[in-house]
Amino acid sequence: MLERSVEWIQGKKSRGMVKLIDQTRLPFSFEHVYIKNVDQMVEAIRTMVVRGAPAIGAAAGMGMALAAINSNAGSRDELMDRLAQAKRKLDVSRPTAVNLAWATSKILAKAKILDGKVPSIVRGVIHEARKIADEDVATNKRIGSHGAQLLSDGDMILTHCNAGAIATVGFGTALGVVRAAVAMGKQVTVLADETRPRLQGALLTCWEMQQEKIPVIHITDNQAGLLMKMGKVSKVLVGADRIVNDAVFNKVGTYGVAIMAKYHTIPFYVAAPRSTLDLGNTSKTVEIEQRDPAEVKTVFNKVRLSPDGVPAFNYAFDATPMELITGVITEDGVFTPDQLLSNYSEQSL
Repeated sequence: MLERSVEWIQGKKSRGMVKLIDQTRLPFSFEHVYIKNVDQMVEAIRTMVVRGAPAIGAAAGMGMALAAINSNAGSRDELMDRLAQAKRKLDVSRPTAVNLAWATSKILAKAKILDGKVPSIVRGVIHEARKIADEDVATNKRIGSHGAQLLSDGDMILTHCNAGAIATVGFGTALGVVRAAVAMGKQVTVLADETRPRLQGALLTCWEMQQEKIPVIHITDNQAGLLMKMGKVSKVLVGADRIVNDAVFNKVGTYGVAIMAKYHTIPFYVAAPRSTLDLGNTSKTVEIEQRDPAEVKTVFNKVRLSPDGVPAFNYAFDATPMELITGVITEDGVFTPDQLLSNYSEQSL
């Protein structure tokens, strides 16, 4: 089992820090980054040192804890002001994934109801941040248990981007379903499309599956339709960064995969925790993050792919309409889109 991607470190001499697996180095180097203040956490999230909706939610929660520790607040009101400032900084670092703002809101709400002096409230904030991380692992294992029932022996599972252990605190959402199915004794193979432009499928999903000795095949994004037509895709399984009442937001390219799956009558499943639900909003209200065009125009900022002076779009996410989705797997079970809306009608950010 892989170590946690986000971990709170509390040493005797340290006021507290956060240990992250540096995902920008994988799979060629396994390194850690140690985060000591909220600004460092904002930068780690923005530059995708830590990525994946549940992982950045946990990281943001711990960023709030770092803000509390470093606030040097002399009063409760001053501490609350520092936490509110930290929340604003963290929330804009990756605007599409709802788990981030969910976690910072949860921490701020907890701080407001805590009694006692400043040091007591700071300890409570740290406890809440660590609790979010612990609960994420347990949640993912429940998602895996429910989703594993959907997979059959011999399945070829197409994934998009990376929704595994390192995209969460541990175990994973979509890849957690694969892990759980393998633990049940089912033989499944993952088809990891490489996921341009940052190649999270090629770099991260392939690496994770290799670490777990789960069969994985690397494919280019533009092979997905052909492989579906050839009968080589049994099911599609992806994660999510935000689920609104009419669509699922996930890594850009998910929408196209869902259309192809619908055409070929291949089940399309989304695995995501309740913290990803934002059912009070629609796809029209969600800001889709646009990243540096250099990510599209180069590979690893080294190899040029198009001439200088040619612009590039770099939308990080897209919205897959609910009618293209077979089912959503949460920690509570597997739901059709209609059942999801009915079961979680009050769940919103």
